[in-house]
Amino acid sequence: MSSEGDLLHTVTADDISDGRKRLGKAMVWGSATLVAVLALWQMAFETGRVAAGFDTWRPILYAYILWAIALCAAQVIVNGEKGKRTLFVLPAALFVISLVVFPLLFALYISFTDWNLASPNGPQPNGWDNMREMWNDGFYWNALKNMMYYVLAVSVEYVIAFGLALLLNAQIRARKFFRVVFLLPLMLSPVAVSWMIGKSMLEVRFGPISRVIREFGGEPSFFGTPEIARFMIMAMDAWTFIPFMMIMLLAGLQALPKEILEASRVDGASGWQSFKEVIFPLMLPVSVTAVVIRIIFKLKLADIIINVTSGGPGGATDSVTSFIFREYRDRSNVGYGTLLAMVYLVLIVIFITLLLKLVSRWMERPA
Repeated sequence: MSSEGDLLHTVTADDISDGRKRLGKAMVWGSATLVAVLALWQMAFETGRVAAGFDTWRPILYAYILWAIALCAAQVIVNGEKGKRTLFVLPAALFVISLVVFPLLFALYISFTDWNLASPNGPQPNGWDNMREMWNDGFYWNALKNMMYYVLAVSVEYVIAFGLALLLNAQIRARKFFRVVFLLPLMLSPVAVSWMIGKSMLEVRFGPISRVIREFGGEPSFFGTPEIARFMIMAMDAWTFIPFMMIMLLAGLQALPKEILEASRVDGASGWQSFKEVIFPLMLPVSVTAVVIRIIFKLKLADIIINVTSGGPGGATDSVTSFIFREYRDRSNVGYGTLLAMVYLVLIVIFITLLLKLVSRWMERPA
């Protein structure tokens, strides 16, 4: 009985004929060729190089679905039982491709067009004009420079979050209460924070904080000068997301082996020595994860800037995302805005890749 049970759960190699393999490959390559031909034909029609074409890109979508079905069927035809196991993953992968790759390809096409929503002509190819405009756009490069300040601010946020995590991990009174209180900013959306603090409490004319400053003879100017305005944006964004880093670091602290910490105390290590030699090295993986995720969030910073300063004064608080948003909303310049977004995406991929490589080498270095 046991041998029969083992045979029921054993996948044997299928005897696939050469003709069956050729049929499966022909299905895949034939449907893929159909997708490529229709896509190129439609692209030529959109650019005015051919007179006939489809009104929409929907036929290409149907051709892609046909190729996906042919690819899934070919896995079973060519690989037999092994191909059936592939079907547990392949449809999900094809769905992700349809949601990620196709929009990126469409955005790449839009990047090299002159498409203003106020124009009735739709997207008109303009070659490298958008690229040249970006190269001479001082406001875009200023936004990239501002992003350097915003990203560097993550180091300060990390220090504050680590300090709060250590505090909440210690045996203090009302520890659970303080954990809930420190997590409250994370429960608010950045839009709510920008209106609650930036547009209400810090409002120059009627804000309560501004009134208190005037009572003491001062003149409030939270967003009037570039340096102070940039700092206030950093402060509001940090107040919102420091709890996110804090909760990750707190979870890491609570997962540390108690035996190692007790051994360091028995050996006579001071609090600072225990932190420097034991806690911080053990927390490096969690710290790197928290910082990298926070940097990714920081690179998307836009909502607080849009609601509070709209990039002012003079672009001092602009992030790349907020600047691209205004290209879409205020100027309706879809083609140029999409090019800026694509370039920013490439810069983010390069930056995060280099950052992860540097961190990996740093963590693997000999002690």
